[in-house]
Amino acid sequence: MPCRKDPRIPEAVLDQLLAGADPQTVFDPNGRLDGLKKTLAERVLNAEMDHHLAGAEPGNRRDGYGKKTVITATGPIELAVPRDRQARFDPQLITKDQRRVPGFDEDHLDVRPRHEHPRDRRPSARSL
Repeated sequence: MPCRKDPRIPEAVLDQLLAGADPQTVFDPNGRLDGLKKTLAERVLNAEMDHHLAGAEPGNRRDGYGKKTVITATGPIELAVPRDRQARFDPQLITKDQRRVPGFDEDHLDVRPRHEHPRDRRPSARSL
């Protein structure tokens, strides 16, 4: 009998995330997965700001949020990116000029073949 691995995210947390949601719509645009991506990204950005301000000059502090739209596989997500008074905060998760975020715009559950560039194809047995 195969050994079952413990999930990385506890079952109780997943149950809370999916409570009241139709399982068919979890991966749809603006579904629970997009909400989770938005929440996690904003939490990381706020943690980056906390770290930035911990080592900053005295007098520098939070100064509201800016809006940034990032592209995902299911559509755009609008994020609230924190700002600081001296405009020296440069986020690392999603840089100022970045619109696509690795992992956010890829659908790992999609099993359709991706488009390949002709140079990337390996020669077939017929062409040899």
